[in-house]
Amino acid sequence: MDFNVKKLASDAGIFFTRAVQFTEEKFGQAERTELDAHFENLLTRADSTKNWTEKILRQTEVLLQPNPSARVEEFLYEKLDRKIPSRVTNGELLGQYMTEAANDFGPSSPYGQTLIKVGETQKRLGIAERDFIHSSSINFLTPLRNFLEGDWRTISKERRILQNRRLDLDACKARLKKAKAAEAKASAEHELRVAQTEFDRQAEVTRLLLEGISSTHVNHLRCLHEFAEAQATYYAQCYQYMVDLQKQLGSSKGDVFPSTFVGNADGISPPLSTSPPAATLPLLQAVSPNPADGTLNPSEVKPPSSGTRKAKVLYDYEAADSSELALKADELITVYSLPGMDPDWLIGERGNKKGKVPVTYLELLS
Repeated sequence: MDFNVKKLASDAGIFFTRAVQFTEEKFGQAERTELDAHFENLLTRADSTKNWTEKILRQTEVLLQPNPSARVEEFLYEKLDRKIPSRVTNGELLGQYMTEAANDFGPSSPYGQTLIKVGETQKRLGIAERDFIHSSSINFLTPLRNFLEGDWRTISKERRILQNRRLDLDACKARLKKAKAAEAKASAEHELRVAQTEFDRQAEVTRLLLEGISSTHVNHLRCLHEFAEAQATYYAQCYQYMVDLQKQLGSSKGDVFPSTFVGNADGISPPLSTSPPAATLPLLQAVSPNPADGTLNPSEVKPPSSGTRKAKVLYDYEAADSSELALKADELITVYSLPGMDPDWLIGERGNKKGKVPVTYLELLS
């Protein structure tokens, strides 16, 4: 290997001069060329953008993939520029196990039928999760990662060059002050002019890159909107899947368990029976549908002597007809169930008003 001794010696001399200048600045023994306030603000803004982008990127990765081993595996695939293999989500795996268990226990049994229904929903939830992760990785994580691995590396490189140009400039200023002879002063002045030109040119290059951070913010803002939209779509899908599952389970619940009060003062469920106790017959008659139109008349409903509970309303609910009670989020109402009612509904009372209310809109309190 050939070495250019003169170049090596020159580079070593420049490095030593910069090191001396930097050390003297730290000890307050040398003057330092200060950047203007606008430039300093650009530097601060760029550093802040880099730091927060790193934190948001890392935490989003944890949100999308809580398993650290899986994250390391995905990182290695990216660095090797290889396609990340499709991974089965926990929901899909759980749904598969439930389906297999149902086939083993008997798909026609009540437990087997329920396992199949819940398992299918878990699979749908898992697929929705996989789609959300894929969409978020492409539309949100990738732009953040591209900024850190591309634009930010370029900015950091140009900032290091600017720092070296500034050290060279200040070293030339120091040599000019120390020069005594006319020839030494002339040489120092020439070096200073060259150093000043190089510093100004590098400062302009760095300034343009730092001002480009504004465009980065605009791009990340668009990506953030896409991430929020994908997350909203994912949770809406999950909610709809669970509502559908709840309806399926509610429609089959009466075939397995007879209707009972949801509330019991002692917290003990009454014994199962194929017919309601005699004491509840008047109540059952009270909630029997109107023969004319098959609807419930809330004004005829009387609360049971025991089994009433307080409930907090989670969401606003508009009554579909006169048999239902409209709800406002965060209000407290009294609720109870009566034999023969759909398990997805309760009777709710607020003051002198009463009507049917959906269970999914309530948080039952003890």
